[in-house]
Amino acid sequence: MKSTRRTPADTTAVQLIRGAGERLTGPRSAVLAALIGAGHALTHHEIEEALRPGPAVDRVTVYRVLDWLLAIGLAHRIAGDDRVWRFTATVQGRHRSHAHFTCSECGKVVCLRDVKVPSAARMPRGFLSREVELTIKGLCAACH
Repeated sequence: MKSTRRTPADTTAVQLIRGAGERLTGPRSAVLAALIGAGHALTHHEIEEALRPGPAVDRVTVYRVLDWLLAIGLAHRIAGDDRVWRFTATVQGRHRSHAHFTCSECGKVVCLRDVKVPSAARMPRGFLSREVELTIKGLCAACH
């Protein structure tokens, strides 16, 4: 019989979902735990890989869970230079503006929570700013 040992990421995922007043399901907690435990943003494919071995969560369910996590504010997504979305947990339950670091070599994306991002920029007349994104590009520690 396989051990079902809980990790700190599993516990945090359950707490966040319950704290949001949402229904807890296996796929929801598994996907969120994978994002929390990763330490960097993951592509859909990387999330599927992170869920193995474990209860089968099909590709469509992963997409639906990611959409749900985005909608309730427990995750956010970042567009990579390769036009692939990467997802990361928003552990505080609310997405606040922060910078991202993208490795030019391997494509790894990491949230930089300590980098201050301006909340708005001076816009031309008639323009309305809705979101500010800041991405720093370079080489990660592994590629450097």
